[in-house]
Amino acid sequence: MKKNLLTILLGIFPIMCLAKGPDCHNWPMNMTEMWMRSAGIVDFKNLNIPKTKITLLASEKKGKDLYTQVYHFVFYDKKGKSYEVITTNEASYEECSMSQVNSYLISKRDINY
Repeated sequence: MKKNLLTILLGIFPIMCLAKGPDCHNWPMNMTEMWMRSAGIVDFKNLNIPKTKITLLASEKKGKDLYTQVYHFVFYDKKGKSYEVITTNEASYEECSMSQVNSYLISKRDINY
């Protein structure tokens, strides 16, 4: 019985790994940088890009090779401020830019108290 359960779990595990969707953080990240610049929030020339924290919050399969993805980004600028942004967009394994990116600034802080 235990061997059968293990076999079933090992058979399902690879399918569960694929359910998370494509790694498409670059598209929403780049579009958010441009949005913050256009909105006058911060100039991306002042951002410390290597320090950016990226978290995939959700990836929902919408159709064959189409996913709605929600990312949480924390950008840092060279003056010590942080900018938290949530993004949503649609992506696929073939193309990350299947839709526009919706960006929501949720926090802007000076981390140099």
